[in-house]
Amino acid sequence: MTQIKIALLQIAPCKTLEENLEKGMGYCRKARERGADIALFPEMWSNGYRIYGRPVEEWKAEAVSADSSFVNAFGRLAGELDMAIGITLLEKYGNAPRNSLVLFDRFGERKFVYAKVHTCDFDVERNLTPGEDFYVTELNTGSGQVKVGAMICYDREFPESARILMLKGAELILVPNACPMEINRLSQLRARAYENMTAIATCNYPETVPDCNGGSSVFDGVAYLPDLEGSRDTCILQADGQEGIYIAELDLEQLRDYRNREVHGNAYRRPKKYGLLMEQCIMEPFVRSDYRE
Repeated sequence: MTQIKIALLQIAPCKTLEENLEKGMGYCRKARERGADIALFPEMWSNGYRIYGRPVEEWKAEAVSADSSFVNAFGRLAGELDMAIGITLLEKYGNAPRNSLVLFDRFGERKFVYAKVHTCDFDVERNLTPGEDFYVTELNTGSGQVKVGAMICYDREFPESARILMLKGAELILVPNACPMEINRLSQLRARAYENMTAIATCNYPETVPDCNGGSSVFDGVAYLPDLEGSRDTCILQADGQEGIYIAELDLEQLRDYRNREVHGNAYRRPKKYGLLMEQCIMEPFVRSDYRE
């Protein structure tokens, strides 16, 4: 049985980059002590997603590069702990930073840098540079190989995000988050896992952080088992609002067997019928006029 232990670091940020580095590394060590194979941070950990209610140029100045000492410290730590780490940051990128995740494997090798594609352009995130693509990598963990992709917070609102990751082979999607995880957002995550037969692990900030409430979760994407009548609850972890490390065990063998025999995901899609999805913005009354390609 291949069990991957995913640690969601539902922790509150500090006031400085150096403090976030120290606290983040400490919690990674605690997660490894509890047997974690992968540790995931909430969205934009480097500055605690503190971009609201502040002058734009002030928080832009807090951006750090994906090759900074802050990020590389987590790469070294991943190799030291023999544990994959998904560290998040406000990434320095030209004149407008990105909202990014850097994923390191257990050897400290950088597997990808993912930048949030669906930035919240209706609000302060309009000052960020959106990402251009979704990535999937074969991640080496102490419990075996797993195909991992990523999306960030608002990416969840678009079914295409998880669908593309599924089509690229993702078995597990990591989702850093910074917003209230209420019933509708949780339902979106549940749906993305169900319709793509893909596990989805979301890490949020605790309830002590403004506009956040904890509720980190893992949905394993397995809705039906041969020995069960009807469907099962795909939620294998649901955190409360408290700060802490929340660990879920993902049964990869079960997920892979399920994907081989069930009808969702890519099994019976008809892409030739979906031409409308490939067209540019169709200006219906409910479509915002500030649409950006």
